[in-house]
Amino acid sequence: MIANLMLGTLLIGITVVIHTFGLMAVTRAIGMITNWLRLQGRRSHIVAMLVAVIGVFGVLTVEIWLWAVVYFSLEVVGDFQTSLYFSTATFATVGYGDIVADGHWRLLTSLEGVSGFLLIGWSTAYLVAAGVRVGPFRAGEHF
Repeated sequence: MIANLMLGTLLIGITVVIHTFGLMAVTRAIGMITNWLRLQGRRSHIVAMLVAVIGVFGVLTVEIWLWAVVYFSLEVVGDFQTSLYFSTATFATVGYGDIVADGHWRLLTSLEGVSGFLLIGWSTAYLVAAGVRVGPFRAGEHF
C-alpha cells in the first residue's frame, strides 16, 4: 500500500507540473496565433477556441500516456495497448470494468482516477475562461 501511495503521489505531482506548463504553453500558442490573425485582418475567436481545445487534449494525452507507461512498466494490466486503454478509461473516470488491474496496484489506479477527475475539471475551467477571454463568448451572454 505504501508503494502505491508513494508512486501515486509522485505521478500526481508530475501530472500537475505537466498540466501547469502545458496550459501555459497553450495560452502562449493562443496568444501568438490570435495576434498573427489580427495582423492579417482576420477574426480569431473560433481559431483561439480550436487551439485551446486541441491544446488541452494534447496536455491530457501526455498525462494519460505517462500513467500508461508506468502501468506497462509495472505489468499492471498487460501489454502497452491495454495499459493505454486502461489508463484512458481510468483517467477519464469512465471505469468500464472490462480490464481490471493487478490487485497489488489497485490503489495506484484509483489515484489516477482522482487525478484525472481533478485535471479534467481544471481543463474545463481553463476552457471556460479561454472562451470568455479570447473566444467567441462574453461573460453573461451565453450562460
